[in-house]
Amino acid sequence: MVSYMDYTSPSTQYTFDVNKSPLFKKDNKNYINILGVRQLNTLENVSLLDIFLSANNVVEPHYHQNAAELVYCISGAATVSMLNPFTKQILSYSITPGQVANVPRGWWHYEVAEVDNTHLLAIFDAPTPEVILGSDILTFTPANIMSHTYCLDENQWKQAIAPVQPTTYIGPYKNCDRAKENIPHQYLNQQYQQRQYIQPHQQLPYIPQYQQYWG
Repeated sequence: MVSYMDYTSPSTQYTFDVNKSPLFKKDNKNYINILGVRQLNTLENVSLLDIFLSANNVVEPHYHQNAAELVYCISGAATVSMLNPFTKQILSYSITPGQVANVPRGWWHYEVAEVDNTHLLAIFDAPTPEVILGSDILTFTPANIMSHTYCLDENQWKQAIAPVQPTTYIGPYKNCDRAKENIPHQYLNQQYQQRQYIQPHQQLPYIPQYQQYWG
């Protein structure tokens, strides 16, 4: 139980319809719903995002400064990619129904739908998932700082990021001309990314000390 909750209060909530809690909607096939302590006040150290994507749509690069993220595939298929800050490598994992990918707290990551009707559940070990989005970093960092720091032409930088809209969440944009090219999913995962496929029904090692819990 949480210390701040009065379980005798009539305002105490034990159930909630996540379908009625939109975080972001691109269209009827690409949207995200949210559940946190603001929606369900008896939640403790857990929250979730209910994510729906069509093929080649991307949950934009971002990181969660307050939580790790466990991505569970309910239907369809997706590639979960993350930057390992210790090895400086992009790790990519293709997941299908019943499979998960775990993103440690604070790691830069993104998800790409491989097929239509992909449904993902992102579970967080925090009562509300906080986020810093790549689109916000690009649009709100002053162009002169980017130009000076990385030895870039400031006008070219401004031109390059001009199409970026703050708080994108799901890309590409509906009016994106490049989206009409139907870029294959394989192209989105560059050769530098070591995509790994989780083998279904993989036998887990037997651990005797856990027998008393699992029978």
